[in-house]
Amino acid sequence: MTEAGGSALRVLAAGSSAGRERLELLGRRGRGGIAAEIRQAAAEIVDRVRAGGDAALLEAVRRFDGYEASSSAALRLDGAGPRPAVDEVESAVLDAIERARSAIEAYHRALLRGPGIEIVDRDGVWIEERCIAIRRVGLYVPGGRFPYPSTVLMTAVPARLAGVEEIVVATPPQAYRDSPVLRHVLDLVGADEVWGMGGAHAVAALAYGTESIHPVDLIAGPGNAWVAAAKQHVASDVGVDRDAGPSEVVIVATAGAPAACVAADLLAQAEHDPLAVAVLVTDSAELAESVRAEVDSRLADVPTSETAAAALDRYGAAFVAADLDEAIALAERIAPEHLQLMGEAGEGRAGEVRNAGAVFVGASSPVVFGDYVAGPSHVLPTGGSARFASGLGTDDFLRRSHTVRFSAEAAAAWAGAAETLATTEGLSAHAAAARLRRGPDDREARR
Repeated sequence: MTEAGGSALRVLAAGSSAGRERLELLGRRGRGGIAAEIRQAAAEIVDRVRAGGDAALLEAVRRFDGYEASSSAALRLDGAGPRPAVDEVESAVLDAIERARSAIEAYHRALLRGPGIEIVDRDGVWIEERCIAIRRVGLYVPGGRFPYPSTVLMTAVPARLAGVEEIVVATPPQAYRDSPVLRHVLDLVGADEVWGMGGAHAVAALAYGTESIHPVDLIAGPGNAWVAAAKQHVASDVGVDRDAGPSEVVIVATAGAPAACVAADLLAQAEHDPLAVAVLVTDSAELAESVRAEVDSRLADVPTSETAAAALDRYGAAFVAADLDEAIALAERIAPEHLQLMGEAGEGRAGEVRNAGAVFVGASSPVVFGDYVAGPSHVLPTGGSARFASGLGTDDFLRRSHTVRFSAEAAAAWAGAAETLATTEGLSAHAAAARLRRGPDDREARR
Protein backbone atom coordinates (compact mmCIF):
# COMPACT_ATOMS: atom_id res chain seq x y z
CA MET A 1 0.00 0.00 0.00
CA THR A 2 1.32 3.43 -0.87
CA GLU A 3 0.61 6.90 0.33
CA ALA A 4 -2.37 8.50 -1.43
CA GLY A 5 -0.89 11.21 -3.61
CA GLY A 6 -2.16 14.73 -2.99
CA SER A 7 -4.27 13.72 0.01
CA ALA A 8 -4.08 15.46 3.39
CA LEU A 9 -4.17 12.06 5.12
CA ARG A 10 -1.53 9.46 4.34
CA VAL A 11 -2.81 5.89 4.04
CA LEU A 12 0.00 3.57 5.06
CA ALA A 13 0.38 -0.15 5.62
CA ALA A 14 1.47 -0.42 9.25
CA GLY A 15 4.22 -2.89 8.36
CA SER A 16 5.62 -0.96 5.41
CA SER A 17 8.83 1.05 5.63
CA ALA A 18 6.83 4.29 5.39
CA GLY A 19 4.46 3.05 8.10
CA ARG A 20 7.29 2.10 10.43
CA GLU A 21 8.98 5.44 9.85
CA ARG A 22 5.82 7.34 10.75
CA LEU A 23 5.28 5.23 13.87
CA GLU A 24 8.84 5.95 14.96
CA LEU A 25 8.18 9.67 14.48
CA LEU A 26 5.08 9.42 16.64
CA GLY A 27 7.12 7.62 19.28
CA ARG A 28 9.52 10.57 19.49
CA ARG A 29 6.83 13.22 19.90
CA GLY A 30 7.21 13.60 23.70
CA ARG A 31 10.13 15.51 25.20
CA GLY A 32 12.26 14.35 22.32
CA GLY A 33 9.54 15.59 20.00
CA ILE A 34 9.94 19.17 21.19
CA ALA A 35 12.54 20.68 18.93
CA ALA A 36 15.86 21.27 20.65
CA GLU A 37 15.81 24.92 19.65
CA ILE A 38 12.39 25.38 21.30
CA ARG A 39 13.59 23.72 24.50
CA GLN A 40 16.67 25.90 24.60
CA ALA A 41 14.81 29.12 23.75
CA ALA A 42 12.07 28.40 26.31
CA ALA A 43 14.70 27.77 28.99
CA GLU A 44 16.39 31.06 28.14
CA ILE A 45 13.09 32.94 28.39
CA VAL A 46 12.36 31.34 31.76
CA ASP A 47 15.81 32.17 33.09
CA ARG A 48 15.58 35.81 31.92
CA VAL A 49 12.24 36.30 33.69
CA ARG A 50 13.53 34.56 36.80
CA ALA A 51 16.52 36.87 36.94
CA GLY A 52 14.94 40.05 35.61
CA GLY A 53 11.55 40.04 37.32
CA ASP A 54 8.92 42.53 36.19
CA ALA A 55 11.15 44.25 33.62
CA ALA A 56 11.99 41.01 31.85
CA LEU A 57 8.36 39.85 32.00
CA LEU A 58 7.09 43.10 30.46
CA GLU A 59 9.61 42.76 27.65
CA ALA A 60 8.55 39.16 27.01
CA VAL A 61 4.86 40.13 26.98
CA ARG A 62 5.62 42.89 24.51
CA ARG A 63 7.66 40.58 22.30
CA PHE A 64 5.63 37.38 22.41
CA ASP A 65 2.10 38.47 23.30
CA GLY A 66 2.17 41.69 21.29
CA TYR A 67 0.93 43.65 24.28
CA GLU A 68 2.61 46.91 25.31
CA ALA A 69 1.91 47.09 29.03
CA SER A 70 2.73 50.39 30.73
CA SER A 71 3.69 48.65 33.94
CA SER A 72 3.56 45.27 35.62
CA ALA A 73 0.30 46.32 37.25
CA ALA A 74 -1.24 46.58 33.78
CA LEU A 75 -0.69 42.84 33.32
CA ARG A 76 -3.26 42.20 36.05
CA LEU A 77 -6.45 41.82 34.02
CA ASP A 78 -9.17 40.97 36.49
CA GLY A 79 -8.95 44.28 38.32
CA ALA A 80 -8.81 46.87 35.53
CA GLY A 81 -9.73 44.95 32.39
CA PRO A 82 -13.17 44.85 30.78
CA ARG A 83 -15.79 43.03 32.82
CA PRO A 84 -18.37 40.65 31.43
CA ALA A 85 -21.93 41.85 31.03
CA VAL A 86 -24.92 39.55 30.84
CA ASP A 87 -25.87 40.86 27.43
CA GLU A 88 -22.35 40.16 26.09
CA VAL A 89 -22.83 36.40 26.33
CA GLU A 90 -25.67 34.68 24.52
CA SER A 91 -28.13 32.83 26.70
CA ALA A 92 -27.45 29.57 24.87
CA VAL A 93 -23.74 29.92 25.68
CA LEU A 94 -24.49 30.68 29.33
CA ASP A 95 -26.67 27.58 29.49
CA ALA A 96 -24.00 25.40 27.85
CA ILE A 97 -21.38 26.71 30.29
CA GLU A 98 -23.58 25.91 33.27
CA ARG A 99 -24.36 22.42 32.00
CA ALA A 100 -20.66 21.76 31.43
CA ARG A 101 -19.71 23.16 34.84
CA SER A 102 -22.32 20.97 36.55
CA ALA A 103 -21.10 17.83 34.76
CA ILE A 104 -17.46 18.57 35.61
CA GLU A 105 -18.25 19.27 39.25
CA ALA A 106 -20.42 16.16 39.61
CA TYR A 107 -17.69 13.93 38.21
CA HIS A 108 -14.88 15.31 40.35
CA ARG A 109 -16.99 15.55 43.50
CA ALA A 110 -17.80 11.85 43.22
CA LEU A 111 -14.07 11.01 43.19
CA LEU A 112 -12.94 13.56 45.79
CA ARG A 113 -10.78 12.07 48.53
CA GLY A 114 -11.82 12.61 52.11
CA PRO A 115 -9.74 14.69 54.55
CA GLY A 116 -7.79 11.66 55.73
CA ILE A 117 -7.81 8.23 57.30
CA GLU A 118 -6.69 7.26 60.78
CA ILE A 119 -5.20 3.93 61.80
CA VAL A 120 -5.76 3.54 65.53
CA ASP A 121 -4.48 1.09 68.16
CA ARG A 122 -1.85 -0.83 66.27
CA ASP A 123 -0.21 -1.89 69.50
CA GLY A 124 0.13 1.71 70.64
CA VAL A 125 0.95 3.18 67.23
CA TRP A 126 -1.32 5.88 65.80
CA ILE A 127 -0.92 6.97 62.19
CA GLU A 128 -3.06 9.55 60.50
CA GLU A 129 -2.79 10.50 56.86
CA ARG A 130 -4.22 13.84 55.81
CA CYS A 131 -4.94 15.21 52.35
CA ILE A 132 -3.89 18.84 52.34
CA ALA A 133 -4.88 21.16 49.52
CA ILE A 134 -2.05 22.95 47.74
CA ARG A 135 -2.39 26.57 48.81
CA ARG A 136 -1.63 28.56 45.67
CA VAL A 137 -2.03 27.15 42.17
CA GLY A 138 -1.25 28.67 38.79
CA LEU A 139 -3.54 27.61 35.94
CA TYR A 140 -2.31 28.12 32.41
CA VAL A 141 -5.14 28.81 29.95
CA PRO A 142 -4.05 28.86 26.29
CA GLY A 143 -5.25 31.61 24.02
CA GLY A 144 -2.76 32.15 21.25
CA ARG A 145 -5.12 30.94 18.52
CA PHE A 146 -8.45 30.86 20.34
CA PRO A 147 -9.62 31.59 23.88
CA TYR A 148 -10.34 28.45 25.89
CA PRO A 149 -12.98 29.06 28.57
CA SER A 150 -13.46 25.28 28.70
CA THR A 151 -9.92 24.91 30.05
CA VAL A 152 -10.80 27.24 32.92
CA LEU A 153 -13.68 24.94 33.87
CA MET A 154 -11.60 21.79 33.45
CA THR A 155 -8.83 23.04 35.75
CA ALA A 156 -10.40 25.48 38.20
CA VAL A 157 -13.44 23.37 39.13
CA PRO A 158 -11.41 20.40 40.45
CA ALA A 159 -8.94 22.80 42.07
CA ARG A 160 -11.72 24.52 44.01
CA LEU A 161 -13.30 21.21 45.00
CA ALA A 162 -9.93 20.09 46.34
CA GLY A 163 -9.77 23.18 48.55
CA VAL A 164 -7.14 25.31 46.79
CA GLU A 165 -7.10 28.73 48.48
CA GLU A 166 -5.68 30.87 45.67
CA ILE A 167 -6.21 30.25 41.96
CA VAL A 168 -3.97 32.33 39.71
CA VAL A 169 -4.69 32.26 35.98
CA ALA A 170 -2.26 33.15 33.21
CA THR A 171 -3.68 33.62 29.73
CA PRO A 172 -2.64 35.70 26.71
CA PRO A 173 -3.98 39.24 27.24
CA GLN A 174 -5.74 39.46 23.89
CA ALA A 175 -7.71 36.29 24.59
CA TYR A 176 -9.06 37.84 27.80
CA ARG A 177 -9.90 41.16 26.22
CA ASP A 178 -11.54 39.68 23.13
CA SER A 179 -13.64 37.01 24.81
CA PRO A 180 -16.47 37.95 27.15
CA VAL A 181 -17.14 34.22 27.48
CA LEU A 182 -13.65 33.66 28.89
CA ARG A 183 -14.07 36.57 31.29
CA HIS A 184 -17.45 35.26 32.40
CA VAL A 185 -16.09 31.79 33.12
CA LEU A 186 -13.15 33.21 35.06
CA ASP A 187 -15.63 35.09 37.23
CA LEU A 188 -17.84 31.99 37.53
CA VAL A 189 -15.04 29.87 39.00
CA GLY A 190 -13.81 32.68 41.22
CA ALA A 191 -10.28 33.08 39.89
CA ASP A 192 -8.37 35.11 42.46
CA GLU A 193 -5.90 36.64 40.00
CA VAL A 194 -5.82 36.82 36.20
CA TRP A 195 -2.58 37.84 34.52
CA GLY A 196 -2.21 38.71 30.86
CA MET A 197 0.75 36.62 29.76
CA GLY A 198 1.16 33.51 27.68
CA GLY A 199 3.93 31.10 26.75
CA ALA A 200 7.20 30.30 28.47
CA HIS A 201 7.41 33.69 30.20
CA ALA A 202 4.04 33.07 31.87
CA VAL A 203 5.30 29.75 33.22
CA ALA A 204 8.40 31.51 34.53
CA ALA A 205 6.40 34.23 36.29
CA LEU A 206 4.11 31.66 37.90
CA ALA A 207 7.00 29.45 38.98
CA TYR A 208 9.40 32.05 40.36
CA GLY A 209 7.33 35.18 40.79
CA THR A 210 8.39 38.75 40.10
CA GLU A 211 8.20 41.96 42.09
CA SER A 212 4.46 42.05 41.31
CA ILE A 213 3.50 38.38 41.07
CA HIS A 214 3.79 35.96 43.97
CA PRO A 215 5.03 32.49 42.93
CA VAL A 216 2.67 29.53 42.98
CA ASP A 217 3.15 26.05 44.40
CA LEU A 218 1.85 24.15 41.37
CA ILE A 219 1.33 24.94 37.68
CA ALA A 220 -1.35 23.05 35.77
CA GLY A 221 -3.02 23.35 32.40
CA PRO A 222 -2.35 22.57 28.74
CA GLY A 223 -0.20 24.54 26.34
CA ASN A 224 1.89 24.40 23.21
CA ALA A 225 5.45 23.13 22.87
CA TRP A 226 6.87 26.34 24.39
CA VAL A 227 4.70 25.96 27.47
CA ALA A 228 5.52 22.25 27.78
CA ALA A 229 9.25 22.97 27.47
CA ALA A 230 9.05 25.73 30.07
CA LYS A 231 7.17 23.48 32.51
CA GLN A 232 9.83 20.82 32.10
CA HIS A 233 12.49 23.45 32.82
CA VAL A 234 10.90 24.64 36.09
CA ALA A 235 9.77 21.21 37.31
CA SER A 236 12.57 20.91 39.87
CA ASP A 237 11.45 24.13 41.60
CA VAL A 238 7.65 24.03 41.45
CA GLY A 239 5.01 21.37 41.02
CA VAL A 240 3.80 20.82 37.47
CA ASP A 241 1.11 18.60 36.07
CA ARG A 242 1.82 16.10 33.34
CA ASP A 243 3.02 17.31 29.94
CA ALA A 244 -0.30 18.49 28.57
CA GLY A 245 1.00 19.43 25.15
CA PRO A 246 -0.67 19.58 21.74
CA SER A 247 -3.88 17.56 21.44
CA GLU A 248 -3.82 13.93 20.30
CA VAL A 249 -6.31 11.37 19.08
CA VAL A 250 -5.87 7.84 17.82
CA ILE A 251 -9.01 6.27 16.38
CA VAL A 252 -9.13 2.49 16.15
CA ALA A 253 -11.95 1.76 13.72
CA THR A 254 -13.10 -1.52 12.25
CA ALA A 255 -15.26 -2.29 9.24
CA GLY A 256 -18.68 -0.74 9.62
CA ALA A 257 -17.47 2.34 11.47
CA PRO A 258 -18.90 5.56 9.97
CA ALA A 259 -16.15 7.14 7.86
CA ALA A 260 -17.75 10.58 8.20
CA CYS A 261 -17.53 10.44 12.01
CA VAL A 262 -13.96 9.18 11.91
CA ALA A 263 -12.89 11.97 9.57
CA ALA A 264 -14.73 14.64 11.55
CA ASP A 265 -13.12 13.51 14.79
CA LEU A 266 -9.64 13.47 13.27
CA LEU A 267 -10.08 17.02 12.02
CA ALA A 268 -11.53 18.15 15.36
CA GLN A 269 -8.21 17.38 17.04
CA ALA A 270 -5.98 18.37 14.12
CA GLU A 271 -7.36 21.92 14.12
CA HIS A 272 -5.97 22.55 17.62
CA ASP A 273 -2.32 22.95 16.69
CA PRO A 274 0.13 22.22 13.86
CA LEU A 275 1.76 19.76 16.29
CA ALA A 276 -1.49 17.95 17.10
CA VAL A 277 -1.71 14.21 16.50
CA ALA A 278 -4.63 12.80 14.49
CA VAL A 279 -4.22 9.13 13.59
CA LEU A 280 -6.50 6.37 12.33
CA VAL A 281 -5.62 2.71 12.84
CA THR A 282 -7.86 0.20 11.10
CA ASP A 283 -7.88 -3.37 9.86
CA SER A 284 -9.93 -2.31 6.85
CA ALA A 285 -8.15 -0.84 3.82
CA GLU A 286 -11.54 0.12 2.41
CA LEU A 287 -12.41 2.15 5.52
CA ALA A 288 -9.01 3.87 5.44
CA GLU A 289 -9.62 5.03 1.87
CA SER A 290 -13.14 6.20 2.73
CA VAL A 291 -11.83 8.20 5.68
CA ARG A 292 -9.07 9.70 3.52
CA ALA A 293 -11.67 10.90 1.01
CA GLU A 294 -13.87 12.29 3.80
CA VAL A 295 -10.96 14.19 5.33
CA ASP A 296 -10.08 15.77 1.99
CA SER A 297 -13.71 16.73 1.39
CA ARG A 298 -14.27 18.19 4.84
CA LEU A 299 -10.92 19.96 5.09
CA ALA A 300 -11.83 22.34 2.30
CA ASP A 301 -14.75 23.69 4.34
CA VAL A 302 -12.97 24.00 7.69
CA PRO A 303 -11.92 27.58 8.57
CA THR A 304 -8.97 26.13 10.48
CA SER A 305 -7.88 24.05 7.49
CA GLU A 306 -4.35 25.48 7.40
CA THR A 307 -3.63 24.36 10.97
CA ALA A 308 -5.35 20.99 10.50
CA ALA A 309 -3.49 20.29 7.28
CA ALA A 310 -0.17 21.12 8.93
CA ALA A 311 -0.94 18.72 11.79
CA LEU A 312 -1.94 15.94 9.41
CA ASP A 313 1.22 16.50 7.40
CA ARG A 314 3.46 16.32 10.46
CA TYR A 315 2.02 13.41 12.43
CA GLY A 316 -1.21 12.28 10.77
CA ALA A 317 -1.75 8.93 9.09
CA ALA A 318 -4.28 6.19 8.43
CA PHE A 319 -2.48 2.98 9.33
CA VAL A 320 -3.84 -0.24 7.87
CA ALA A 321 -3.07 -3.09 10.27
CA ALA A 322 -3.15 -6.80 9.52
CA ASP A 323 -5.95 -7.36 12.04
CA LEU A 324 -7.64 -5.84 15.08
CA ASP A 325 -5.02 -7.23 17.47
CA GLU A 326 -2.29 -5.37 15.62
CA ALA A 327 -4.44 -2.23 15.48
CA ILE A 328 -4.91 -2.24 19.26
CA ALA A 329 -1.19 -2.93 19.77
CA LEU A 330 -0.27 0.05 17.57
CA ALA A 331 -2.60 2.32 19.53
CA GLU A 332 -1.04 1.10 22.77
CA ARG A 333 2.40 1.80 21.35
CA ILE A 334 1.45 5.38 20.51
CA ALA A 335 -0.16 5.82 23.98
CA PRO A 336 -2.34 8.75 22.91
CA GLU A 337 -4.06 11.41 24.94
CA HIS A 338 -7.42 10.31 23.49
CA LEU A 339 -8.26 6.89 22.09
CA GLN A 340 -11.52 6.34 20.22
CA LEU A 341 -12.89 2.90 19.41
CA MET A 342 -15.41 2.70 16.58
CA GLY A 343 -16.99 -0.34 15.00
CA GLU A 344 -18.58 -3.20 16.90
CA ALA A 345 -15.46 -5.38 17.01
CA GLY A 346 -13.20 -2.59 18.25
CA GLU A 347 -15.66 -1.23 20.79
CA GLY A 348 -15.69 -4.57 22.57
CA ARG A 349 -11.97 -4.24 23.30
CA ALA A 350 -12.23 -1.09 25.46
CA GLY A 351 -11.52 -2.97 28.67
CA GLU A 352 -8.16 -4.16 27.33
CA VAL A 353 -6.71 -0.69 26.73
CA ARG A 354 -3.96 0.35 29.15
CA ASN A 355 -2.06 3.15 27.43
CA ALA A 356 -4.44 6.04 26.79
CA GLY A 357 -5.30 9.19 28.69
CA ALA A 358 -9.01 8.64 28.04
CA VAL A 359 -10.99 6.13 25.99
CA PHE A 360 -14.13 7.02 24.03
CA VAL A 361 -16.28 4.10 22.96
CA GLY A 362 -18.55 4.21 19.92
CA ALA A 363 -19.43 6.70 17.22
CA SER A 364 -21.79 8.47 19.65
CA SER A 365 -18.91 9.29 22.03
CA PRO A 366 -16.61 11.74 20.24
CA VAL A 367 -13.61 13.32 21.93
CA VAL A 368 -15.31 16.69 21.54
CA PHE A 369 -17.73 15.62 24.30
CA GLY A 370 -14.71 14.99 26.51
CA ASP A 371 -13.39 18.42 25.58
CA TYR A 372 -16.48 20.11 26.95
CA VAL A 373 -19.32 18.23 28.63
CA ALA A 374 -18.50 14.64 29.67
CA GLY A 375 -17.17 15.65 33.10
CA PRO A 376 -13.58 14.40 33.43
CA SER A 377 -10.94 17.05 32.81
CA HIS A 378 -9.73 17.47 29.26
CA VAL A 379 -6.23 18.07 30.62
CA LEU A 380 -4.77 14.66 29.82
CA PRO A 381 -1.29 13.16 29.37
CA THR A 382 0.23 13.66 25.91
CA GLY A 383 3.46 12.79 24.15
CA GLY A 384 3.22 9.12 25.10
CA SER A 385 3.07 9.86 28.84
CA ALA A 386 -0.30 8.07 29.03
CA ARG A 387 1.85 4.99 29.70
CA PHE A 388 2.43 6.27 33.25
CA ALA A 389 0.39 9.44 33.83
CA SER A 390 -3.28 10.26 34.41
CA GLY A 391 -5.71 13.03 33.58
CA LEU A 392 -5.99 16.08 35.82
CA GLY A 393 -8.21 15.61 38.86
CA THR A 394 -8.74 16.76 42.40
CA ASP A 395 -5.84 14.57 43.58
CA ASP A 396 -3.44 16.75 41.60
CA PHE A 397 -4.31 19.67 43.87
CA LEU A 398 -3.82 17.69 47.06
CA ARG A 399 -0.74 16.49 48.84
CA ARG A 400 -0.64 13.72 51.42
CA SER A 401 0.98 14.14 54.80
CA HIS A 402 1.00 11.66 57.66
CA THR A 403 1.28 12.12 61.40
CA VAL A 404 2.93 9.38 63.49
CA ARG A 405 2.66 8.86 67.25
CA PHE A 406 4.09 5.95 69.28
CA SER A 407 3.30 5.33 72.90
CA ALA A 408 6.31 4.74 75.14
CA GLU A 409 5.48 1.04 75.24
CA ALA A 410 5.16 0.81 71.46
CA ALA A 411 8.43 2.69 71.02
CA ALA A 412 10.20 0.17 73.24
CA ALA A 413 8.67 -2.68 71.26
CA TRP A 414 9.71 -1.31 67.86
CA ALA A 415 13.06 0.28 68.72
CA GLY A 416 15.03 -2.95 68.38
CA ALA A 417 13.90 -3.55 64.80
CA ALA A 418 14.67 0.07 63.87
CA GLU A 419 18.10 -0.15 65.52
CA THR A 420 18.93 -3.37 63.72
CA LEU A 421 17.99 -1.99 60.32
CA ALA A 422 19.94 1.21 60.95
CA THR A 423 23.00 -0.78 61.98
CA THR A 424 22.67 -2.94 58.88
CA GLU A 425 22.81 0.21 56.76
CA GLY A 426 25.83 1.55 58.64
CA LEU A 427 23.97 4.50 60.15
CA SER A 428 25.23 4.52 63.73
CA ALA A 429 23.52 7.76 64.76
CA HIS A 430 20.21 6.37 63.52
CA ALA A 431 20.81 3.24 65.57
CA ALA A 432 21.64 5.30 68.66
CA ALA A 433 18.46 7.34 68.30
CA ALA A 434 16.39 4.17 68.07
CA ARG A 435 18.26 2.59 71.00
CA LEU A 436 17.29 5.47 73.30
CA ARG A 437 13.66 4.43 72.84
CA ARG A 438 14.19 0.86 74.09
CA GLY A 439 13.41 1.86 77.64
CA PRO A 440 15.76 2.19 80.62
CA ASP A 441 15.72 -1.47 81.61
CA ASP A 442 16.54 -2.69 78.13
CA ARG A 443 19.21 -0.03 77.59
CA GLU A 444 20.87 -1.00 80.87
CA ALA A 445 20.80 -4.66 79.90
CA ARG A 446 22.58 -3.90 76.64
CA ARG A 447 25.46 -2.03 78.26
